[in-house]
Amino acid sequence: MPCYEIEFPLSGWDLEAVEAALHDAGASSVTLLDRGDEPVLEPRPGEVRLWRDTLVRALFDAATEPAMSLRRLADTLGPGVTAAASVREVVDQVWERAWMTGWTSRSFGGRLWVCPTTAAPPDDPDAVVVRLDPGLAFGTGTHPTTALCLETLATLDLAGKRVLDYGCGSGLLAIAAVKLGALRAVCVDIDPQALLATRANAIRNEVSDRLATQGIDADISPVDCVLANILAGPLLELRPRLTAACKPGADLVLSGILVSQADDVAAAYSVGFQRLRSTHREDWACIHAAGRR
Repeated sequence: MPCYEIEFPLSGWDLEAVEAALHDAGASSVTLLDRGDEPVLEPRPGEVRLWRDTLVRALFDAATEPAMSLRRLADTLGPGVTAAASVREVVDQVWERAWMTGWTSRSFGGRLWVCPTTAAPPDDPDAVVVRLDPGLAFGTGTHPTTALCLETLATLDLAGKRVLDYGCGSGLLAIAAVKLGALRAVCVDIDPQALLATRANAIRNEVSDRLATQGIDADISPVDCVLANILAGPLLELRPRLTAACKPGADLVLSGILVSQADDVAAAYSVGFQRLRSTHREDWACIHAAGRR
């Protein structure tokens, strides 16, 4: 169905009032974008932290005239929104396939592969393949933090071991660990949508019988390997919990850390482990703590 977008800077308008006005005017979706270069790195759970220069973009179907939508917005928000807004036609296409553009098979550490569900398998009989499509939860291997975790994971001897994926997102790391030989993986996340995505991806990869999901309030039994690809602030706060989740001799893989934050995170975790190694990609770091004391 043909569509169009109306966009304008949020400026001094109240976000809730803007969203309500757009939906009343017939918008099918509202997106907030950064007009500058101001990363929002560590919002708290449930927090909506806006950029100083926020762009509002709303999608409408062509059954509603743009002029009418703008008039309804002006009636609610004032005439300033009409002066600030721009209208752009959205070209109709097969959206079910458009979002897959550029999503290709990727190799991590040589033998571990993350492949779209429709892609041909790698030309390697020893390849360990995880089938995954981009979806509702973070974690496909395209972001440097996930890629660094996967590369570290591929170097570990996981045969017969138990793994914890804390902040599991799509479940990619846990599924990869099981495919690499782990006996069982437990996936923890604050977001119920992430747990649903993890279970669906585990079924797709035929490892659901060796993978369990749970919320952050559930008890955690110590395991042989802990994976936590979240953010530096939560990692520092969670140090006692994540360290306690490691059996003696266990591995701990931490990511979602900016290079500028890596020293602080490494110092916090160095007390409980025999060896720490840090790898970098772009502005991101991954810390592998080995030999839990």
